[in-house]
Amino acid sequence: MFDWYLGVIRNYTGFSGRARRQEYWYFTLVNILVNLVMNIIDRIMGNVFQIENFGLFGVLYALFILIPSLAVTVRRLHDTDRTGWWVFIAIIPIIGFLVMLYFLVQDSEEGTNQYGDNPKTVQSK
Repeated sequence: MFDWYLGVIRNYTGFSGRARRQEYWYFTLVNILVNLVMNIIDRIMGNVFQIENFGLFGVLYALFILIPSLAVTVRRLHDTDRTGWWVFIAIIPIIGFLVMLYFLVQDSEEGTNQYGDNPKTVQSK
């Protein structure tokens, strides 16, 4: 699980290629867990800003993880044979989130697409 997370961090500028569901969702799971830990640390240390209800470590982590999160999401969209520009549909309240979630849970497109080889078949060789 942590290997997927660290793999995304190492490939933080990789917006090309494809990311399988497993890579995306393990990264997301670890990201949520790290966010929870950062939130707890911020609250224990008293680093929570009262007006916005976010803490110093949470903000620093969010800035650190922004580009890798965007990159793995674009690669996941590529895996379903969609352009990375679809990531902006998430800006639309509720409907955009649901459409994006639908795209992210879909299985990989079989074989090779315009973004590269299917990562499932590449890893199984």
